[in-house]
Amino acid sequence: MLALLLWAIFSAVAALLVFSLLLLVLYVLHLRQMAAFEFWLASPKEREIPEGFGVWEDLFAALNQVVKRFRKKQDQLSQALHYMEQATSALPEGVVILDGADRIEWCNPLAEQHFGLDTRQDLGQQITYLARQPEFVQYLAMAQFSEPLLLRGIRQEEIVLSIKIIAYGGDKKLLISRDVTHLERIDTMRRDFVANVSHELRTPLTVVNGFVETLLDMEDRDCDMAKRGLQLMGEQTERMTRLVDDLLTLSRLESDSSVLHEETVDVPALLDLVLQEGQRLSNGQHTLTLHLENQHKLLGNRAELHSAFGNLCSNAIRYTPAGGEIILRWQDVDGQAVFSAQDSGIGIAPQHLPRLTERFYRVDRSRSRETGGTGLGLAIVKHIANRHQAKLDISSEEGKGSTFSLVFPNRRNAD
Repeated sequence: MLALLLWAIFSAVAALLVFSLLLLVLYVLHLRQMAAFEFWLASPKEREIPEGFGVWEDLFAALNQVVKRFRKKQDQLSQALHYMEQATSALPEGVVILDGADRIEWCNPLAEQHFGLDTRQDLGQQITYLARQPEFVQYLAMAQFSEPLLLRGIRQEEIVLSIKIIAYGGDKKLLISRDVTHLERIDTMRRDFVANVSHELRTPLTVVNGFVETLLDMEDRDCDMAKRGLQLMGEQTERMTRLVDDLLTLSRLESDSSVLHEETVDVPALLDLVLQEGQRLSNGQHTLTLHLENQHKLLGNRAELHSAFGNLCSNAIRYTPAGGEIILRWQDVDGQAVFSAQDSGIGIAPQHLPRLTERFYRVDRSRSRETGGTGLGLAIVKHIANRHQAKLDISSEEGKGSTFSLVFPNRRNAD
């Protein structure tokens, strides 16, 4: 009986020990699962969710689904942000997002360039700390954004920005900047063009009107005086005619609807005609020679090429003193056909060279009028060159002369 009691006690103790041992094992395993979970929580982006068992297996499986959905949404958001950055980088305008206190929240690369921003250090800064022009500060403070603001010299004196601000989201602002320097330059050229045309036309008209009034007021008209007056009126009328003709030519060349009618142009024969015209214009005061180093023909518009070659030849004559030399050449240079007009004239200072093809631009206004030029010749040459995919090269040295060259691409060779 005692033996049975002892066995029962021993069995109970053994069962308790086994049960306790199982509980301890389960507890340790749970601790390990909790430790693995905490380890993952410390850096969930870089680590995978641990594998589990029992209740932890279900928990980790559910958590894994949540994480996968979150990462998918995050990837979609990152991709959307990437597309937005690409789109805003491709915009022709600078874009800056300002908060309610006019602090910079975000900007695209072009805005960085316009305002000299650096997103690494300027985010959170007030825009007026970086763009301090009084007119911009006033424009921002007045909150009257119906009209854009033209801002000059924000980084460089020659840069002109058009600033437009759009209020949104309560107190936020979207600042949009566009570089309109080229438009301002075109507008300036337009104003100069109108002023120059008015001046160029007014001068000969004043001369003609003056002589007409003089002749009308003369009771005893002197024959020589009348002839001289009529001669001057004729010269000024011819000058106005040339000016109007050149204006019409330039207008036609600049028109988008003006199509280049191509043909095979016998350049050597055309240059022989240009030489004869130049000799008549020079009236024996210069030595004109033509060097034909090839017999290439061009695919182009004969009338336009005649105008371009003729303008370069007449310019050389007009700006070369009597006794000077003008050389016309038709040659091959590096496999390309090149026409050049070289003179031994007065030459041109380097600062004037970039502007020579502007309409009515004159290095020496008094001399230009003396020689009878309209101020449109090189502008016409430039447009004709562009229509023939040619390049106008200009080289000059003061006191030694100038060379104007038209370089034609190989595809214009009609041989």
